[in-house]
Amino acid sequence: MRKITRRAWLMAGALFAGIAAAAHPASAQEKVLRIGMTAADIPRTLGQPDQGFEGNRFTGIPMYDALVNWDLSSADKPSVIIPGLATEWRVDEADKTKWRFTLRQGVKFHDGSPFNAAAVVWNVQKVLDQGAPHYDASQVGVTVSRMPTLRSARAVSDHEVELVTSEPDSFLPINLTNLFIVSPTHWAAKLAAVPASVTDARQRSNQAWAAFAADPSGTGPFRGTRLVARERFEMVANREYWDPARRPKIDRVVLLPIPEANTRTAALLGNQVDWIEAPAPDAVQQITSRGFKLHQNEQPHVWPWQFSFTEGSPWLDRRVRHAANLCVNRDELKTLLNGLMAPATGTVEPGHPWHGNPSFRIRTDVAEAQRLMREAGYSPQKRLSVKVLTSASGSGQMQPLPMNEFLQEALRACYFDVQLEVGEWNAVFTNWREGAKHANARGANATNVTFAAMDPFFAMVRFVATAAQPPVSNNWGYFSSSEFDEIIARARTTFDAAGRDAALAQLHRRIVEEAPFLWVAHDVGPRAISPRVTGVVQPRSWFIDIATMAMN
Repeated sequence: MRKITRRAWLMAGALFAGIAAAAHPASAQEKVLRIGMTAADIPRTLGQPDQGFEGNRFTGIPMYDALVNWDLSSADKPSVIIPGLATEWRVDEADKTKWRFTLRQGVKFHDGSPFNAAAVVWNVQKVLDQGAPHYDASQVGVTVSRMPTLRSARAVSDHEVELVTSEPDSFLPINLTNLFIVSPTHWAAKLAAVPASVTDARQRSNQAWAAFAADPSGTGPFRGTRLVARERFEMVANREYWDPARRPKIDRVVLLPIPEANTRTAALLGNQVDWIEAPAPDAVQQITSRGFKLHQNEQPHVWPWQFSFTEGSPWLDRRVRHAANLCVNRDELKTLLNGLMAPATGTVEPGHPWHGNPSFRIRTDVAEAQRLMREAGYSPQKRLSVKVLTSASGSGQMQPLPMNEFLQEALRACYFDVQLEVGEWNAVFTNWREGAKHANARGANATNVTFAAMDPFFAMVRFVATAAQPPVSNNWGYFSSSEFDEIIARARTTFDAAGRDAALAQLHRRIVEEAPFLWVAHDVGPRAISPRVTGVVQPRSWFIDIATMAMN
């Protein structure tokens, strides 16, 4: 693991100088929380963030609500969905492609306009209706791939909306946590301000969205006030937030992109930020000895390689896929990361209702891995070359370069020669939906993008459903199986929890047996935070709630 170098300290000092130079004057009493993110740029602020779930965590959940929110209030149990801008929902028993959502009354957007059913319809149209004047193609990829069956929305009354799916889909309420609701009135004001000289309707819409991103309006506990691309984003407390339990105690939040772990750590130790994501593992003892608090909790998260099943891929042979999973000593990797991971034996672990009972057991067994590779035709004299696309940082990527270098060395013992293709995080994340056949895959036959395992679609369906192949969703490797598709259909059309879990357990069992991934780790979401920040709850989730925190 890389030590904190003098260069990191200098970079952190330069960062702090930039922060100080750009900061707004603030009263001595103002409580300002400064967060060092792993992203190399500010996640998009216009309602549908990019930068993976780090975007949802920092420019989604603080400024916006969805119809259905995640409960982030407990560290002791898995996060579940709770009412957000909708107070209740139900599927139509006569036609299970139709859902009714009852909306919360009395909620206002940051610009003062009312939240209602028309706003929900408008927000669905922004990503689904290409004929809508406010349709924004740039928001589609990070939204539609996460709720693939939603087709339309209709206002039944001012406080009730009907959503229609392409097929019965019991996952829909969970999927809707990804559709953040923004103010149509505020967007219309931005459109009206576009110069009359811009006559093309699409260009006018794009300019309105760009202006909206610089001055966003949602219903969330914080309101965006200042955006400097690749440098900082500021939010201030929304004192009129509809949920009294989440009305912020912190006055201002400043987000800073610091993609390199050593530089983030140096910024924290130099008191230039109050909070960093994914600290450098080698610095954990130094961080805690200086009084900073290290928060972690096992997350519904997978750090994998996802394999290509395209013609000519070295991963088409299941023996090779099994060998890779058997060749890695995950406990050694955990030691390398100073304990900041949990070894993965599947997408979910034993005891989870979706685990099932796979006949293939993921473990460390180098001798068995070598046997499988010899059976597949490989040896020390005939090695298998594989190429993996990864990033140097990013949401949920943990410590991607040291971890991939560990895998590169470990797999040598099993006759693999691993080439790492390192790209910028957002480009790697975008290629996740473009697929292994796309030029942006750079010839890689595996990709290293971490993923959430909070709901059935996110955890499993989007990686193995034939219908989820690019560009629809994240079946990057073009895996296809009629057996898997049938299990998925059964899970999606089962609306009682026990029956759905049974189908999902069967699906997980078959996924582990076919091994379309090299499962490596589950993140524990390590973040180092100043003792000045109180009320921190680290949930079993990719997300965390800033709104309930305070500062001394």
